[in-house]
Parts: sequence; structure tokens; C-alpha cells
Amino acid sequence: MNIGQAAQATGVTPKMIRHYESLGLLPAVARSDAGYRRYDERTLHTLRFIRRARDLGFSLDEIAQLLGLWADPARASAEVRALAQRHVADLDERIARMQAMRRSLQQLVQCCHGDDRPDCPILDDLAGGQPPSA
Repeated sequence: MNIGQAAQATGVTPKMIRHYESLGLLPAVARSDAGYRRYDERTLHTLRFIRRARDLGFSLDEIAQLLGLWADPARASAEVRALAQRHVADLDERIARMQAMRRSLQQLVQCCHGDDRPDCPILDDLAGGQPPSA
């Protein structure tokens, strides 16, 4: 199937398919006599794997590691689990930072009168308490 059909079958855009190919996440793709990429079921399966891993927030480096482990029949599931646990810990850290940002911003919103006055604690905080430079 061509790249458009592969994109439709996997939910991965043609641009991202080309990107994954350029990064080496996909095996070399066969070409038609006219030079068009031709995708087989194995490649589609790999694309679905990549899409699902991206949906779970894995980085491209982590996906490359996961693909390597997936292709290795002698892999130890402990390696996969350790990689996933590191990812969960990273997600937990990012969530905590985002929750702290939300609390700070929510406090600033509550301090802002939101009326016709020019004073604004949100802008003051963003500026670090410094007046705008002229």
C-alpha cells in the first residue's frame, strides 16, 4: 500500500511516517518502479506500535529502545518494565510540575480584579515585579 493508505490504516500522518523512517524507527521501505514507498503489513504493525507508544507519551528515543526490545525474542521483560517505570516516574514529575503551575496561576487569577483598572497582579508576576521598560 502507498503512504496515504498506510497513514489511513494506522492513524499516523504521511509526514510523521516519513519522519519515523528518516529516524530509523521503520525498517527500509520497499519502493515501486516509480519510486513510491510501498508499505506491507509488518511496517503497518510497527507504525501502530509507534503510534500507541507516542499516545502513552514515550519519547522517540524510548520508542527506539522499545522497538529494539520488541524485535528481540531473547529480551528480558524486566528491561521493558524498567523503561516503562522510568517513564511513569517522569510523567509523575511532569504532572506535579504542571499542578504547581496551575496552583500558582489560579492564585494569580484570583488576585486579579479583571476590571477596567490597569493594575494586574498576573502581569506584575510575569514581569518579576518590574515595571515595563519604555
